[in-house]
Amino acid sequence: MINKWTTIAGVVVLVALAGCVEDTGSASAPASTGGAGDLSDFVGARAGQAEGGLQARGYELIRSEGLTSYWFNRSTGSCAAITTADGRYSDIAMLPAEDC
Repeated sequence: MINKWTTIAGVVVLVALAGCVEDTGSASAPASTGGAGDLSDFVGARAGQAEGGLQARGYELIRSEGLTSYWFNRSTGSCAAITTADGRYSDIAMLPAEDC
């Protein structure tokens, strides 16, 4: 039979363990949720680390204008305008190929 002290001790242990989980914010290789044209999983990723993920999906940097960089995937014709804020990708807009 479980008494109230066993239950309380169990809750204390769970709370203590929950505090041990660390969010490193690492987004060097976001999990793919779609094809090469779906880059939504990169929103919030650290810009410098996520570039490798973009390149792995076939994108190449075409140009930068201020905090926005334009990436193009030659094999799919996908163009992405990626805005960076505080070192992370804050917005990704898919554009027509001719915009890259």
